Amino acid sequence: MATFIERKTRQYVAIKILKQDSFSMLNAMKELIQRYPKGTVKSITCNRGVEFVHQFNVHLIESSFGIKIYYANPYSPHERGANEYHNGLLREYYPKPTGFNKVSQNQLDESVKSINTRPRKILKWKSAIFRFDRECLKLR
Repeated sequence: MATFIERKTRQYVAIKILKQDSFSMLNAMKELIQRYPKGTVKSITCNRGVEFVHQFNVHLIESSFGIKIYYANPYSPHERGANEYHNGLLREYYPKPTGFNKVSQNQLDESVKSINTRPRKILKWKSAIFRFDRECLKLR
């Protein structure tokens, strides 16, 4: 599964991928970018997993969409803390040892929607989806 989080609004996205490889991750990134209005996704910060290190795919995303790809330092999950936190929230719906191969994209979307509609203290008790929609309006 590929998960993404927008830093300012905490909008969370989870996209089911077939395999943990660079081709599947490339497709997930393309889906993320195409899901939102142009200019919404400006950069992506990745961990050092094998699915992110294929330089041709990284260059393809950067050149095709004008998006910068950054890498977190090795052994530094705190550099992607919001994503790690939200992955933990997703585990509330699918506790270990649940395998995500048994979870459909529709089930995943419902769980993510539930997370994104929760009021959050960090967002002054607004939901992530509310804040994200407001930010998207500013782009028009």
